[in-house]
Amino acid sequence: MSRWEIFNDQVIVITGAASGFGKILATKLAAEGAKLVLGDINEEPLRAVAEGLNRAENVAWLTGDVAQERDVRALVDLARERYGCLNIMVNNAGLGTPPKSIIEITEEEMDLNYSVNAKGVFFGIKHAIRQMLQQSPRGGIVLNVASMAGLGAAPLIGAYAAAKHAVVGLTKTAAYEFANQDIRVNAICPFFSPTPLVTEGEGLGDKLDALSRATPMQRLGDPEEMVEVMLMLMSPANSFMNGNCVAVDGGMSAI
Repeated sequence: MSRWEIFNDQVIVITGAASGFGKILATKLAAEGAKLVLGDINEEPLRAVAEGLNRAENVAWLTGDVAQERDVRALVDLARERYGCLNIMVNNAGLGTPPKSIIEITEEEMDLNYSVNAKGVFFGIKHAIRQMLQQSPRGGIVLNVASMAGLGAAPLIGAYAAAKHAVVGLTKTAAYEFANQDIRVNAICPFFSPTPLVTEGEGLGDKLDALSRATPMQRLGDPEEMVEVMLMLMSPANSFMNGNCVAVDGGMSAI
């Protein structure tokens, strides 16, 4: 018996599902019999993930850009049209821009971080909760992927930090607004983990050894470890946890 069998037949949308946390999460959930709608901006990697999952008949996928509201709405619509409801929304898609001082960040870099990392989550919250309020039975779960950069200072990634602070604010606000309507909203706030976002997208790949040495545990978090916490936060059995932004950081926030 799997401890995650509670996700069997749960209808779950995952953005950013072609790699990193999203890919691992989709793989684990498919093995438990979840009904998935996967989204990503990268078509071929997304197709490969979807077609490689167990129980492929329970997997739908759609390419799109979370910075575009219509594309996020389309994922929620697909879940409803194919499966009849939406139980869990995972707003996982994100990106980074090259490390630099705040005084060197361009307007374009700030706009890009906000468009994907903040607005993308906002659109996911908005359309998921609208669906969850309309369906019968009413209710559902929203999990946002924030970051330790959303809980404190994040030297040299200020635009990313600003957007992830917005995710924390959106999480807490949505959790409060809909707590009495059978909807829970939480966020995970990982420290650096060697996913493509870190090793490729943020230009931090050559700094991973230094980042590891700076942590109390002298290592980075494995992506599998982060996904285990995501599953805990998503679990329908975890029914009294709401409005939390959970640091998964190997002890960094204890300093």
